[in-house]
Amino acid sequence: MRIELEALAAAVGCPLAGGGGQTVSAVTTDSRAVRPGSLFVCIAGEHTDGHVYARQAEAAGAVAILGTRPVEGLTVPYLLVDDAVQALGQMAALWRTRCASVRVVGITGTAGKTTIKELLAHVLSLHGKTARNAANHNNQIGMPLSMLSTDGDEAFWVMEAGISHEGDMDDLGAILRPDLALILNVGPGHTEGLGARGVAWHKARLLSYVPRNGICLVNADYPDLVREARAVRADLCYFTAEGRPLQFRGAPTGRQGERGRYRLWLDGTPCDVLAPFQGDYGTENCIAVAAAAYLLGLPAETIVRGIAGAEMPGQRFARRIIGPWKAIDDTYNANPLSMRRMLDTAADMAQREAADSFIPVLGEMRELGDVSEAEHEKLGRHLAELRPVAVIWKGGQAEAVRTGLERGGYHGPFLEPEDAAAFCGVMAELGRGLPHGALVLFKGSRSNRLEGWLEALSQAQA
Repeated sequence: MRIELEALAAAVGCPLAGGGGQTVSAVTTDSRAVRPGSLFVCIAGEHTDGHVYARQAEAAGAVAILGTRPVEGLTVPYLLVDDAVQALGQMAALWRTRCASVRVVGITGTAGKTTIKELLAHVLSLHGKTARNAANHNNQIGMPLSMLSTDGDEAFWVMEAGISHEGDMDDLGAILRPDLALILNVGPGHTEGLGARGVAWHKARLLSYVPRNGICLVNADYPDLVREARAVRADLCYFTAEGRPLQFRGAPTGRQGERGRYRLWLDGTPCDVLAPFQGDYGTENCIAVAAAAYLLGLPAETIVRGIAGAEMPGQRFARRIIGPWKAIDDTYNANPLSMRRMLDTAADMAQREAADSFIPVLGEMRELGDVSEAEHEKLGRHLAELRPVAVIWKGGQAEAVRTGLERGGYHGPFLEPEDAAAFCGVMAELGRGLPHGALVLFKGSRSNRLEGWLEALSQAQA
């Protein structure tokens, strides 16, 4: 990125105080990441206040500081605004306008957004220079910073849009203005903040910001999503993982080691892909990525090669051997849709690879609001169908899960270790009665930090 400080000041509606003529080459909210040419944005957060680090940022080479209250002792230009997060978005929107030749992809959905973002970015990178959000930096701070970190000469930007409250998608959509919007799926997720109008309505808002000559790509397998998307745009492209006779469809065809095989049809042309995941949910991932890449002009052979060469992001169904256990690390986050998919896939693997010995280590699904208890009871009922040898739980809603398990006919152990040490003790006890290679799935919402239990188990087995 290279943009004049005066232009950024105009974008945020702030007259320059302290000079001008500088060129900004980076924007950051982290004083430790400041380098010469940076603009440092002071964000007042829950745990820290960026204004405290403004002079440190200047000393590190920041050419300007942006904040929401005066800071004494600065010698570089200072942009005083009412809302620093909104100003970040305004600067990113300006940079988006300056990069008119870049084809921008916006991705949203309830489950799998980051995986799809990483996979699609890898595929597109075989065709041209591609930028993407770092990790899951997909909110009103992370997404603008990701856009502002680009060079501007890319062929593609692949940006994930994550929402949790009313109006979030309008904030992100107005900044991103994607040439192709991809809505992967919808299900219960962040319903505490999105419950009034429904998740599908909020996800479909992204389509409002696609230009008339842009592409709106929607999963046809979710009736609520299709209804809400049609209310926004008539010119939709669809994909399906359920065999509908559509332009883009896919089906699983088996496995090869730890990878899955899928047959895809791209505008009527069949192709076979080997993907870095397996299970039925992978069909949705594959066809979504393939359809988006195809609509952006990539040939089928490049798409197949790109999917085959991609790797899963961290903490997303990563397989590990820990002592006698086959462990799956899917600890990054959880909602009812992603939880059910990963449980089904893991239980199927246990049936094939681990003599049906399956232990889910799960954490509470957060931010579900009024539907939380009902969704956790549903989870318990579904768990009962999978016949685990034990269920280990961390966090709230344990009684709802227990009720669901009992109503589903499960009467095995339901365990709630109080800490990582107790968890390791529970696993040692369970291991005495199970065959070597029993499969353990770790999955829960981010705040449960189940990766801590996984690492404790790894250290105990070292």
